[in-house]
Amino acid sequence: MSIRVILADDHSVVRKGVREFLEEEPDIEVIGEASDGLQAVELAVALQPDVVVMDIKMPHLSGVDATKRIRSLVPSVRVLALTAYDDDPYIFGLLEAGAGGYVLKTAESRELVRAIRAVAAGQSALDPEIASRLIARVGQPTAGGESLTERELEVLRLAARGLTNKQIGHDLDISDRTVQNHLANIYAKLGVASRTEAVTEGLRRGLFRLGE
Repeated sequence: MSIRVILADDHSVVRKGVREFLEEEPDIEVIGEASDGLQAVELAVALQPDVVVMDIKMPHLSGVDATKRIRSLVPSVRVLALTAYDDDPYIFGLLEAGAGGYVLKTAESRELVRAIRAVAAGQSALDPEIASRLIARVGQPTAGGESLTERELEVLRLAARGLTNKQIGHDLDISDRTVQNHLANIYAKLGVASRTEAVTEGLRRGLFRLGE
């Protein structure tokens, strides 16, 4: 079954280039294009794709605001940021708005393909360089961080690295079901609903550093 994708970017040449190499992938189908943020929201609601590949600076509605609206109106739709901006406010803005990943336009095409597949599967897809820069904005742990057990922290760290439940279970010598139970507990304790949100909140609270 194909991953259905909408491309949202105000530059037609960018959309055309991304569409061309994505359409070479047998499991990815580009079903629509948006030239501004408002159109991205409208298409996401109408077509309900698996992933919206979203730029940040667009007319009418920014990528951050468009992501917030999409995640509010159609929570099943994942958003992957694809942008030239690597400034911390943009990074945190997109992730806090509900984006499942952040990829720079300087990335290789195969990296974007991997990120789309990861986000579609409900995993996080953070560029390693971007992830390391997030740490600078992480303050001291906030109240509630201690509620995670050591094993839950281990699971969260591995999830932040993009590992699947099966891979996490293999690394920790526990079953897939046990991993799922730990993730459910983590989501509840952090007040989030997905891996990406858990990773972002864990970083914000200073519970761990990516790359640990």
